[in-house]
Amino acid sequence: MSAVVGFDLDRTLVYSAAALLLEGPDDQAPPLVVAEVYQGAPLSFMTRPAEDALAALAARATVVPVTTRTVAQYRRIRLPLPTDGWAVTTNGAVILHGGTPDADWAESLRSDIASSSAPLPEAEERFLGLLPTGALLRNHRAEELFVYAVVDRAALPDAALQDLVAALDLLGWVVSLQGRKLYAVPRAIRKERALAEVAARVGATTTVAAGDSLLDRDMLAWADVALRPAHGELHAVGWTAPHCTVTHAAGVRAGEEIVALAAAAVARA
Repeated sequence: MSAVVGFDLDRTLVYSAAALLLEGPDDQAPPLVVAEVYQGAPLSFMTRPAEDALAALAARATVVPVTTRTVAQYRRIRLPLPTDGWAVTTNGAVILHGGTPDADWAESLRSDIASSSAPLPEAEERFLGLLPTGALLRNHRAEELFVYAVVDRAALPDAALQDLVAALDLLGWVVSLQGRKLYAVPRAIRKERALAEVAARVGATTTVAAGDSLLDRDMLAWADVALRPAHGELHAVGWTAPHCTVTHAAGVRAGEEIVALAAAAVARA
């Protein structure tokens, strides 16, 4: 296969109930399939046409989920993709092939992190310490590589967020707000680096990437063809590029449109 297609997951390919953005009469809502179950309940969805189109695309290209989720969080996702395929998790820190993490990639990346960013404990302390009182609901470490917090968005004014971005940037860390989740990630951990590694390994001659957040921006800039939905962080800041197509739809219908656009790009390649 000569094409690699990297899809961000949350709010690009799969959607929580709160992110579906289903407008109009209920009887005109698109048919949905469950893409994730958590603690016995459905958590993420995609449209049935999107699932069918994704399965067809995977027969023609190397489809790579590319997510900020940890490996454990990613493994809850159910997509119609080959079991021996590729995935990128933990914002690019982990490459999975056939479900198994690539040890060589992890080792080389840890060396890059150590040389370009402040240690995790130092960045975590600064990250949590700068959050306004009442903004932090809970916080986590992702595989001892980066940190994220669930925040009360109303208690996190834009000015405080920008101060946090600037402070962590001095430590070599990147901050991104995705819904209620606020991430702080070492600068060396980037989605496009891992996706480029997969593309090199499979000998891809064409690359397509789709995403909605600031953590996806470099991946979209790197790809030959970039796709983003008409919602999310990148939409809020108006990010675009000559090779980037923005969907007409928002919410889960945008996910369906993105798969169709990716398939069309592969067909042209």
